[in-house]
Amino acid sequence: MNGKKVLGMIFANIHEETLEALTDMRTMGSVPFGARYRLIDFPLSNMVESGITKIGVVTNANFNSLMDHVGTGKPWDLSRKSDGLFLLPPYSLNSTTMWGNRIDAIYGNMSFLDQSNQEYVLMSDCYNVMNLDFEKVFDAHEKSGAAVTIVGVKGKKPKDINSVLVFNKVDENGKILEASLDPQDGDDVFYSCNIILIKKYLLQTLITTAHSKNEVSFQRSILMNCIKSEKAYAYDASDCFVGTIDSVQSYYDISMSLLDRDTKNKLFAPERPIYTKERDDMPALYGPEAKVKNSLVADGCEIKGTVENSILFKGAKVEAGAVVKNSILMQDTVIGEDAKINYIIADKNVNIKSGVELSGAENYPVSLSKDTRI
Repeated sequence: MNGKKVLGMIFANIHEETLEALTDMRTMGSVPFGARYRLIDFPLSNMVESGITKIGVVTNANFNSLMDHVGTGKPWDLSRKSDGLFLLPPYSLNSTTMWGNRIDAIYGNMSFLDQSNQEYVLMSDCYNVMNLDFEKVFDAHEKSGAAVTIVGVKGKKPKDINSVLVFNKVDENGKILEASLDPQDGDDVFYSCNIILIKKYLLQTLITTAHSKNEVSFQRSILMNCIKSEKAYAYDASDCFVGTIDSVQSYYDISMSLLDRDTKNKLFAPERPIYTKERDDMPALYGPEAKVKNSLVADGCEIKGTVENSILFKGAKVEAGAVVKNSILMQDTVIGEDAKINYIIADKNVNIKSGVELSGAENYPVSLSKDTRI
């Protein structure tokens, strides 16, 4: 794929209501994942590895953490004189209003599209953890002659996300013959990942028309109309690792699946690396009584107690006598002496004092907000 032909757009705030406390003070794209990454790292890295050199990140609110993380785009080789990374917050010279929906967000950034020389636009949200070769998507799009190609996967329909587009019938060439929004079917379905490839001029035309009619649903007003006009094709990404985050439970389950070596290697394939902002730190430090089993431990951690089946981000500390099981400890979280936690998601800078016992359950992990003290 010639990256000069494709413009990337990533929506950082979409579906953040599904993660409750984890997105109170940050965008969906800023949510930490896998001991060292943020969710935005996956679409950003997938695009860069596919040759895309100009990417706009559409933000809405709580984007300070996002700006700190992506910066100038240097970790993704997007800090450059020509093209590069662009943050697109919800304000302009004439407006300071927040985006109400995806149509508003794209319409509000029409000048960004106008000033871009690329022929196509590849749009993605941040709630899918995946490692997808967009070159294959682009090749399938051009081969089919589609007006729009939508990436989808086969599996359980996300329960806690509104307006999930499901492909009910797709022919052997990938043309979507029938589709529906939010069907009640509980079985496995072929559903959209909200990753969309479309010609820029067509997107601008459709968005301008929809905005003039005060339409608010991108799926219903844009994608469903393309499907009805027989111009929409589906790309099946089921052969790669795809984790759709639609709740705290799914965030926990997808995170913990990385403790399986085969799953981790499939997501973090060496031939298609996932890049992130690095925080230089010392190697993890293990005390003489430390016990660690089946866990991901980032640099900068200090472990003097017991850690089992858990994920520890940089700077996390487990003091002597403490027991951490089946939990996720984000950056700089501290578990005090003789404390015991099980099935806990602790956000950044959480401090659990000595002797405290706190437990959730496998099907109900307890999420602690940033800077919580217990």
